[in-house]
Amino acid sequence: MNQEVIPLNEIPNFQTRTEEFFPMDWYKEMLHNHPVYFHEKTNTWNVFKYEDCKQVLSNYEFFSSEGPRTTIFVGDNKQEKTSPIVKITLLDPPQHRKVRSLLSAAFTPRSLKIWEPRIQQIATELVDGIQENSTVNIVEALAAPLPSLVIADLFGVSVQDRDQFKKWIDILFQPYDKEKLEDIELAKQNAAKEYFQFLYPIVVQKRSNLSDDIISDLIQAEVEGERLTDEEIVHTTMMLLGAGVETTSHAIANTFYSLLYDDKSLYGELRNNLQLVPKAVEEMLRYRFHISKRDRTVKQDNNLLGVDLKKGDVVIAWMSASNLDESMYSDPFSIDIHRANNKKHLTFGNGPHFCLGAPLARLEMKIALEAFVQKFSRIEPVEGFELEKNLTASATGQSLTYLPLRVYREGFKSQ
Repeated sequence: MNQEVIPLNEIPNFQTRTEEFFPMDWYKEMLHNHPVYFHEKTNTWNVFKYEDCKQVLSNYEFFSSEGPRTTIFVGDNKQEKTSPIVKITLLDPPQHRKVRSLLSAAFTPRSLKIWEPRIQQIATELVDGIQENSTVNIVEALAAPLPSLVIADLFGVSVQDRDQFKKWIDILFQPYDKEKLEDIELAKQNAAKEYFQFLYPIVVQKRSNLSDDIISDLIQAEVEGERLTDEEIVHTTMMLLGAGVETTSHAIANTFYSLLYDDKSLYGELRNNLQLVPKAVEEMLRYRFHISKRDRTVKQDNNLLGVDLKKGDVVIAWMSASNLDESMYSDPFSIDIHRANNKKHLTFGNGPHFCLGAPLARLEMKIALEAFVQKFSRIEPVEGFELEKNLTASATGQSLTYLPLRVYREGFKSQ
């Protein structure tokens, strides 16, 4: 049975793309005045404070991932998927643990060590392709291609297919839009079918030709005598595509936006001390990744959030708002890469469903930023850039499609 999709955009009801891209005012209003908020039109409870979000995400005895309603509108919702592997985001422990153990075989520390030099090479080549002392669209030059190239490489498929990967991702991760729902669902069904037909023979071929890649790791994964079928592996990689491409691209683009417009001294600080890059990555994930949220269904009546919740109620945890909670972070509405506890952000979730791809996303962001700041001595915004005109709706909220910046090498003086 298909789940009912909750039209999440109706809750904040943003009036502009820019407002949704960086919803500071709305988060501040909800944190201060409506920390636990019932939205009548969508029939949802919404929480914004750090401890409340953490409770909803991790306490699966009371807040279940299983339910008839969801905020997730990713992939082909019309396709009947009976496999629990495909439905991992909709499972509670203990069943969830077994499924996650199978999938986590692709994200071991050993895997990251193998992948790091490959990611480094891809990032270096992209940065080297950016002309010195020029104006560059950083989305097109680095933020968009890096995750696509990396995931194609880690899946062990042809680099030539990365553009097709991006097209499928753009379709499969289109956000919910009630007025265009029929067209969007049809496009997603077609994209899912094309993706399956493309990847299935690759999975079959890899069974007799294993190598160091995610698909090979998934083929070999075994928990309690169970292994993934070829079909399950294809659907799993489709799920990983979004985590590995869409969100990471969004995070990298937002990082450069922040370096240009939040604190212009930060770029020079990173260039002078590369050891600060990992902390900068965490602060960007806390402060600039602004549409992270998850829904849960109330499993049994409770008052854990200070209101009477009934079995079957839907609660949405706005993790990006929780990252701005003053009871958790000092001066949270400003950026500070030296913040001692910035890695405690909930951008990747919390509890049983903590994002499997988080270590990979962090690694890509770190490597991309290090490669860039080592080559270019400074960056400058381009006059006349209009944010509102260069955003597009995506599963990660409003994403940058174009972000121009001037790049300079050491010794070059701007006129």
